[in-house]
Amino acid sequence: MVRFSRARDPATRWSNHVIDNSLVLENYSVYKVFSLKKSLIKFLATAFGAGYVPKIPGTIGSLWGVLLFYILSAYPFWYQILVTLAVCVLSIPLSHEAEKIIGTKDAKQICIDEVAGQLVTYLFVSYSLPNLVMGFVLFRLFDILKIFPANWAQDELPGGMGIATDDIIAGIQAGLVLLIVGAFI
Repeated sequence: MVRFSRARDPATRWSNHVIDNSLVLENYSVYKVFSLKKSLIKFLATAFGAGYVPKIPGTIGSLWGVLLFYILSAYPFWYQILVTLAVCVLSIPLSHEAEKIIGTKDAKQICIDEVAGQLVTYLFVSYSLPNLVMGFVLFRLFDILKIFPANWAQDELPGGMGIATDDIIAGIQAGLVLLIVGAFI
């Protein structure tokens, strides 16, 4: 509780103020929880901060997807599917909330969608160095070109759904091309 004094003497003017410290601490704790939540959302949505790399945040986010695929290649295929599905599903609300926090529509810093799309690309092929490199290049190409229906998803779907879905579609497109190219090589 704060009480104000009308004392004319400056020395006594501030001496009559009483501050209830429990209220200050309670409000500070609530602020810290919300601040921590926002920080965690931004950390995950920017693919562990990769989205803050100047000029090429999407490429760095895709490289996180390549690294994750490399790690997942040591596990059974069903595990790769499970992790890819989890990243895809989580990328939608994370992108949506991060967009609100950052305050920019489809902000460049948000690159969890690139991680999801890159993982989707690799669902179509087995692990090999050529598949790793070609999958990365093809996904980046399809992500940048935004071939239908990826461009429609980005423009028409709201919030995190539009942010994530266009990259997931680009991942499907890149994966299919990678599968077809792999069949002929």
